[in-house]
Amino acid sequence: MLIPVLLACMVASYLIGGVTFGYLIGKFGSGEDIRTEGSGNVGATNALRVLGPAAGALTLLGDVLKGVLCVCASRAVLQCVLGPEAYLLNPGESYDYFLALICASALLGHMFSPYLGFHGGKGIAVGFGVCVAWLWPIGLSLWIPFLVGVVLTKYVSVGSIAAAVSLPVWGLVYYPQGSVLLHVILAVLGLLVVWAHRSNIKKLARDEESKLSFTKKDKEKAGKSAR
Repeated sequence: MLIPVLLACMVASYLIGGVTFGYLIGKFGSGEDIRTEGSGNVGATNALRVLGPAAGALTLLGDVLKGVLCVCASRAVLQCVLGPEAYLLNPGESYDYFLALICASALLGHMFSPYLGFHGGKGIAVGFGVCVAWLWPIGLSLWIPFLVGVVLTKYVSVGSIAAAVSLPVWGLVYYPQGSVLLHVILAVLGLLVVWAHRSNIKKLARDEESKLSFTKKDKEKAGKSAR
């Protein structure tokens, strides 16, 4: 009974993660498809550059909250099934990797949205959402390398990559008692986000990456986003 419920939660999290707020806000707000503007990405950074600060903020909020929803709803369902053994979901216990799989499902849904031909965002906002809802010390700590990277370089992509690389490190710092599988999944999540930023890495190497701006730019000049 437990494994089918876990699989159902993973599928539901993938489908929820696949809801792309940047695309929806552009399409039903201004009638623009941000997939054809700026970087072509549906994340918060491209929404900010193409649609403006309000749309960027709403996209960021929506992506974070869908990650929170996936984890909180899945945890509630799994706790109901486990009953008095719900503590087994905690780090270091037998099923501590279950919620890690939920996080991975939501992230994959965002990155490979089933509603947009398996294209999507780059995972930072939803990654923060799932982490802060699952293991909040890790989620909040991700802001440290992110903000340091952005402040020092003015590149959102640098902060995003720094946060992704730090994910498995924070896991070891806060939850050394976690199972090997839990830590492996954390590392895989970080690698997925870095992989999603491969185009940004190439642009950084060529000094062509666009820096962060809170003004709506001309769409011909909008650069590659970090999400």
